[in-house]
Amino acid sequence: MPLRHFLLALAVVAIWGSNFVVIKYALHTLPPLTLAVLRFGFALVPACFFLRRPAVGWRNLAGYGLFIGVGQFGLLYLAMRSQISPGLASLVVQTQVFFTLLLAVRIRKEKVAGAQWLGLALAAGGVAVIASHTDGATTALGVAMVLAAAFSWACANLLTQRAGRIDMLAYVVWSSAFAVPPLLALTLLIDGPQQIAAGLAASTLGTWAAVLWQSVGNTLFGYGVWSWLLARHPAGRIVPMALLVPVFGMGSAAALLGEPLPAWKLMAAALVLAGLAINLFGPRLLQLRPQATRD
Repeated sequence: MPLRHFLLALAVVAIWGSNFVVIKYALHTLPPLTLAVLRFGFALVPACFFLRRPAVGWRNLAGYGLFIGVGQFGLLYLAMRSQISPGLASLVVQTQVFFTLLLAVRIRKEKVAGAQWLGLALAAGGVAVIASHTDGATTALGVAMVLAAAFSWACANLLTQRAGRIDMLAYVVWSSAFAVPPLLALTLLIDGPQQIAAGLAASTLGTWAAVLWQSVGNTLFGYGVWSWLLARHPAGRIVPMALLVPVFGMGSAAALLGEPLPAWKLMAAALVLAGLAINLFGPRLLQLRPQATRD
């Protein structure tokens, strides 16, 4: 892989990881679901005028938009307002990998290697460590909400698989049309027009920069570049880079927000990351062992 392509992949995972700090900053001013409306609204417009609708059914697009918009980011933003720290949120939401695995076994009848079950057990141990150390910054409710967000992400992953080989950036953009209306209805119901108006009125240039970071940087640039790289390199060279997302998430939260990193957080991170790594590389290594033995 050329160095510039490696640096592009590194930039994407750095953006995705540090995005949790940006979310926390925006939530100081905007109600969580209002922030979600703005994120998906700016991801949709004006990009939808430049990207053709992907060759996939409206039902699939609607399902993806609901799972990602309301299920993943709606719950994630609500949790991050006061129920979980940004660093831990960036770690716990990665359990979507294992929810995807379990759903694939249940719905698609896919076979799972023993190494993947080991990875799942390690990651579950990491989440258990987090749940047993809840404090003022992270509550059991917050962990549960982020786990629910990860489950919604996993449901969206299955819809992506059903969509097949499509323009992923266009898919994300057009599915945003189905995320905005329910998020808008929910924020009007939960927060009310007065709180929404107050949040918008109090928004500074920094707040709007955080919103654009969500839609343009995290969504359009991130997904666009990631899809571009996957089209040019084997998935095995690109996908493992995503393991760095919680590393950047916890690192940026510690550096920019002063989020502490006690031993239990590092242990939880090590368990989850080890589980993710085993899930990703374990089956491939097991396939190579017989060949190495024959040689």
